Amino acid sequence: MESSASITEPPHVHPRRRMGLLGVRALAWILYGYVVVVEVVLALGFVLLLFGASPTASFVAWVYRSLDRAMEPFRGMFTPIELGLRGDPQPPAVLDTSVLFAMVAYAIAAWLVSELLAWINGFLARLDAADERAWTIASQRGGPAATPPGPAAPRSRTDHP
Repeated sequence: MESSASITEPPHVHPRRRMGLLGVRALAWILYGYVVVVEVVLALGFVLLLFGASPTASFVAWVYRSLDRAMEPFRGMFTPIELGLRGDPQPPAVLDTSVLFAMVAYAIAAWLVSELLAWINGFLARLDAADERAWTIASQRGGPAATPPGPAAPRSRTDHP
């Protein structure tokens, strides 16, 4: 039985480029997750404002606080439209079109980040193909094994199972 120390693993063709792309991909996934969470908060806030939810409920207060943070760059773009009666003691129902605009802006940001992720994944797949070609050539010359280590190359978003 061979020990793992005696197995020689061929080097990657572009190791620095691969590591940089993996780091950028990790940051892009974090950014994408943040944007998705912001979209959910904006949608919740829009619905709660539209139905005139009372800010005394702790969940509603949390959503309104989170909504204020996400809406900071968009606050005041459009005048909110109050849908409730002025004499009613309940909080008024509000159609806040600034929230809708923010949802569109964050959706565009999410789409751009997803396209960046697709590009990075495609570039990494090309690097994997280059590694496989190099490993095959090395094995034909009597170098390290032809089977590359690790999982198979990731499939692109357009591939179907």
